[in-house]
Amino acid sequence: MRLAYSSLLLCGLLLGCKQEAPVAELPAYAPSAQALNEGAQRIQADVAYLAADAREGRATGSLGFDQAADYVAIRFKNLGLEPAGDNGTYFQRVPLLEATRQQVGATLKLQQDNFIQEFIFEKEFLPGVNFNAPSHSITAPMVFVGQGVFAPELKHNDFAGVLLRDKIAVVFDGAPEYFPITQRAYYSSRNEKLKQLSERGAIGVLYISNPKKEEKRPWSTDSGNWAVPGMRLLDKTGMPIDSFPQLQASASVSLSATRKILDGAKFPVDVIFDQLKNGKLQAFDLPGVLTMSGATQLSTLASRNVVARLPGSDANLASENLVFSAHLDHLGIGAPVNGDAIYNGALDNALGVGIMLEAARSASLLSTKPKRSMVFVALTGEEKGLLGADYYARNPTVPKKSIVANINMDMPVILTELLDVVTIGIDHSSLQKQVEQAATDIGFLLSPDPSPDEVVFVRSDQFAFVRQGIPAVYLDGGVVAKDPNIIGKDLLENFLKTHYHQPSDDLTQPIHYPTAAKMAALNARIGQLIADDPYQPRWNLGDFLGQKFAGQP
Repeated sequence: MRLAYSSLLLCGLLLGCKQEAPVAELPAYAPSAQALNEGAQRIQADVAYLAADAREGRATGSLGFDQAADYVAIRFKNLGLEPAGDNGTYFQRVPLLEATRQQVGATLKLQQDNFIQEFIFEKEFLPGVNFNAPSHSITAPMVFVGQGVFAPELKHNDFAGVLLRDKIAVVFDGAPEYFPITQRAYYSSRNEKLKQLSERGAIGVLYISNPKKEEKRPWSTDSGNWAVPGMRLLDKTGMPIDSFPQLQASASVSLSATRKILDGAKFPVDVIFDQLKNGKLQAFDLPGVLTMSGATQLSTLASRNVVARLPGSDANLASENLVFSAHLDHLGIGAPVNGDAIYNGALDNALGVGIMLEAARSASLLSTKPKRSMVFVALTGEEKGLLGADYYARNPTVPKKSIVANINMDMPVILTELLDVVTIGIDHSSLQKQVEQAATDIGFLLSPDPSPDEVVFVRSDQFAFVRQGIPAVYLDGGVVAKDPNIIGKDLLENFLKTHYHQPSDDLTQPIHYPTAAKMAALNARIGQLIADDPYQPRWNLGDFLGQKFAGQP
């Protein structure tokens, strides 16, 4: 309570009492401590169910995922949200092709003159799954094409001076570090690379490694999960989408195998690694021929997106929809690590789903209902290549032209009390205005992407909406800890190195649920501002993604 100046003076002069420091006022829309604690308990309960061992890691198409989907549907219903899936249900069916690589028949063999080098399955190479045929075998010359990037607007062409027709492309991941971050993210997409290789007539692709990649995530960390299936969406004719049948074979190799593949190249291998760091790679033919063989078990299945809707209150704007998304799937059961084979996905992304559910609750309880409608989608197949998001964005359960924006939540790493959130993608559209206003209203700092080289904007579900021309923003956990003795970025990097896509991303992680509840309040406030704005979100003039996908000038 504030005292008048005269009262303070009287207190100080006559009574000798101590003056108390004024209590800082909360930002306008900041939830109270009690509200945060109650929200934290709800989110924690959601995460406890979704990331429990009984869900077996929520692999797309699994029983554990279906249990999680049923749980989220019940939560939507109890919040009073309308079913917005197929045929008046909370579920949208997602048709999929599942492809599982087989060890039998898998071969990677390099022949240079009379010398033959055979690579070891799992230890040195893994064949890619083939979505177009149950078996494959090709023998062809190789062409090194850098990072496989063709960016004419940046005057960059990794294919200059070589021909790829009927050859195997040898390629690094990623895109040049000197690219602007948005272009770097876009051109790092494997689908974009495969499109370029197919158009140039390549019949195979070999993904090679480098020392920086090996240091960040060693080959052995993931190679043991070679039996985990890949998936693709099926189109209306039953054919796999983005399967690139021109490319008859693919494989990935370890760093040690990379050195063998590049032995005898135009430049010494360490020089090539330096060129990669400096963005000065050159394309050239490699000596010898490569044989790539493999077998794939193919089967069809279906999974489900879980979809609910909060109708808008305005007669004119209620027909427009703002979509909130968070992926519900994770990796399922895989190679054991320290005796644990369940990849629970507590932070990735049970926590994101819990935050979305809490944001939906907050939005549904607003005294003044949002003018536009809000759609909440728990997505399948993110870990398989943004498949559930891609299917929903292509085939939404509301009119496609009615979707004005997407707000996505994916793997918020919240391991201590945080003062900020990381915003990815806000600089592409007018959504930046609402995100900044909401952060001020709730009491959050905003931080830029701390690891732009990870190009996460093309690796999470919002990119599926972007590809359909819909402005989107991705909100992630922050890097500024309230405790000055804790370095938030170190917590994030340790999680990514030690627990990301590992069984240890489980309920033992020290998730700070009150911060998660505050993040849910931020999501709800962003949604409210977008829903009530008389103008639809717009791509920024001249934005690369707006031009690429929305026809923006």
